[in-house]
Amino acid sequence: MAHPASRTIDTATAGPNRRQLLLTSALGTAMWTASAGAHAQQGPASVATTSPSRAPLPPGGNTILITGGGTGIGRALAERLHALGNTVIIASRRTALLKEVASGFRDMHAMTLDQRDPESVRRLADEIVKVHSGLNVVINNAGVQRRESMLNMKVADSADQVETNLNGPIRVTAALLAHLVSRPRARIVNVSSGLAFVPRASFATYSATKAGIHSYTQSLRHQLRNTAVDVIELAPPPVRTEITPGQSRIQAYMPLEDFIEEAISIYLRNPTPNEIIVQRARVTRNAEAEGRYEAALAAVNGMDA
Repeated sequence: MAHPASRTIDTATAGPNRRQLLLTSALGTAMWTASAGAHAQQGPASVATTSPSRAPLPPGGNTILITGGGTGIGRALAERLHALGNTVIIASRRTALLKEVASGFRDMHAMTLDQRDPESVRRLADEIVKVHSGLNVVINNAGVQRRESMLNMKVADSADQVETNLNGPIRVTAALLAHLVSRPRARIVNVSSGLAFVPRASFATYSATKAGIHSYTQSLRHQLRNTAVDVIELAPPPVRTEITPGQSRIQAYMPLEDFIEEAISIYLRNPTPNEIIVQRARVTRNAEAEGRYEAALAAVNGMDA
């Protein structure tokens, strides 16, 4: 997807929210333009793949749990994977919304989950094993993202992000792991972020939780290396969703439909790479390895200077 190399943006007369959208759009354009040419010529990155000793996971016929499956990336993944012939369970705190989404699809089911609450996770796991015993794929997608100021920090907001984004996926995985290991073939997909590799200071806790998910995923993959469960990390670039208000209107961010199409095409490879990194996400994922980390850090944080 091409973006103009430059544009004139007048933020002087814009209100605070509009100004932020404009500055964010300009940054996204600049980062994409600066890196697109080089990355386009490199072709697909060399990424470690799942163990060749495991049988391929078929594209259809699986039973898949997607946390945070009612909106944004989670909902788009649910609809795309359902279209491949899978039974899909979407789970979050927003029960009414989940039921509305699931009602339009045969073999899509809604279940209530607050992954901050160990008891809610336990109830979900017990019900899934009882009602959907074929479960063999878990996609830990649910997350929250909040802007923070260290000089006026709301510790409760930071703690909520840690409980949702980091401890939540760990709880869900722990609750379902014994079941997954018992399946002939299973998979765990943890959704991190490009900010796991190059943090944005105004989203400090969010960036830290996603860095934690990246590290946890590597350890989980290593510990499960001799089982039938493979462990995949999906690290999106900035995508047009409403994870933060107004983000879906930032034109420099990747359209949700384009992201899902590219991510699923990688997911369906045989063998599937350990990390699903779409072309635009390589700007941050590979920044340190390619000697661009300081420049990438400055660019990601430039809008908040």
